[in-house]
Amino acid sequence: MKPKIAVVMKMIVAVVLSSFFNCAQKTLGAVNFESSALQIKQLTQNTYQHISYLELANGQRFPCNGLIYVSKGEALVFDTPVDDISSLQLIDWIKVNLKSQIVGVVVNHFHVDCLGGLSAFHDKDIISFANQLTIELADKGRNEVPKLSFKDSLEIQLGSGSVINRFFGPGHSQDNIGSYIPSEDLLFGGCLIKEVGAGKGNLNDANLQMWPSTVRAIQKAYPELKHVVPGHGQVGGTELLQYTVDLFEQSN
Repeated sequence: MKPKIAVVMKMIVAVVLSSFFNCAQKTLGAVNFESSALQIKQLTQNTYQHISYLELANGQRFPCNGLIYVSKGEALVFDTPVDDISSLQLIDWIKVNLKSQIVGVVVNHFHVDCLGGLSAFHDKDIISFANQLTIELADKGRNEVPKLSFKDSLEIQLGSGSVINRFFGPGHSQDNIGSYIPSEDLLFGGCLIKEVGAGKGNLNDANLQMWPSTVRAIQKAYPELKHVVPGHGQVGGTELLQYTVDLFEQSN
């Protein structure tokens, strides 16, 4: 009888574990929070996409992506929501639901969809990081200015992980960067990267000649990416990088 009991116990354990992992997988991609101003959904085990909305002149609401990375009770935010109200919602949600301290916010480039809510973070004594050129352009545009600068790259240690923030060259703007999270095989590309099927978007500060080669440099640096988060639209994989290259090579 004992061998039969052991077999039964193994089957029970297998069923419980299978149920657990299936439930865990279902949470990825699900919406974790939603208000009229902000949406948050989990992308990988340790990352969450935040989406806020720019109010356009025609009355439409334009969704803007940002990211949260969490490790060992510490959180790093990539791009703020578009204003202080939605940024405060994000800050509170991270504190209450992820039980994590926000150690900083990384700004992708100087446009409002990246730093529109930066003052809410500064008011909470949360430090901000950006390319030196981003700081210069934000100051010139009389926007809230990030506090700490880097020129070419900046690696930030977070819990047991790290993030590599790097300037690859101009594209959507003169200062746009890419933020790579090795543990998640994930790149937050911001507006430098387009979702598949997107148009060229806002080109007011763009460098159309350099844009394809800048994205090619990212492809070369991180060939094994699994997740790519664009500034607007749907998250995907490396196909977003190739789509962006093809889209702007047509302009040259």
